[in-house]
Amino acid sequence: MKRNIVIAAVTAAALIGGGAATALATTGDDQGSARQAATTQLSNDDARDDRDDDGDRDDDAEKTASADVTASEAIASALKHTSGTVVSAELDDEDDSNKVVWKVDVLSGDNTWRSVSVDPASGKVLGSHADDEDDTAQVRAALKGSSVTAEEAAKAAAGKGVVTSVDLDEDGKDKSWEAETRTSAGAEKDWKIDLDSGKVTADRSDARDDDADDADDQD
Repeated sequence: MKRNIVIAAVTAAALIGGGAATALATTGDDQGSARQAATTQLSNDDARDDRDDDGDRDDDAEKTASADVTASEAIASALKHTSGTVVSAELDDEDDSNKVVWKVDVLSGDNTWRSVSVDPASGKVLGSHADDEDDTAQVRAALKGSSVTAEEAAKAAAGKGVVTSVDLDEDGKDKSWEAETRTSAGAEKDWKIDLDSGKVTADRSDARDDDADDADDQD
């Protein structure tokens, strides 16, 4: 009976931890060894998860540190190359490579989309390609009558930290520019920039989503 309980406990621990644990014992004196094996496996899995999280944070920090060109400067450079309306700009890895670039999405007057890559060190346009987006009508409607451009939104958000992305939120009732910033300490924050006034406010919806995710994890 004790053997069955030990093996069941070890198996459950393995399933929860996402790894395999070995039942080292079958009877009385070896139960401690079995529990130790399961605990060791879970600790190793947790350590790997922590290293993965740290790696993601380090990657984001490296991207930010490598960008001498600001978001607003990248947008201005993209518009010199491709005329139109900038809808988003993001500091990200280039496709199929580890090279970091500014990716700027531009909607032209004839409703065609182009993604423009800008060097984050020099501000030089590295190239562009056509994009196929299906929200052109929503973007046009959201920006109709607005007075704040993506470039101006990026400049406004720069007062909160280094802007790593700016994007139009054309869904829902409260349409706005959304920006993500990173502080010198590495903390990430999300902001909303009013399309008419340019006022910058904290993105409360993002905070609520994070709280909900934390609650789900605890459950």
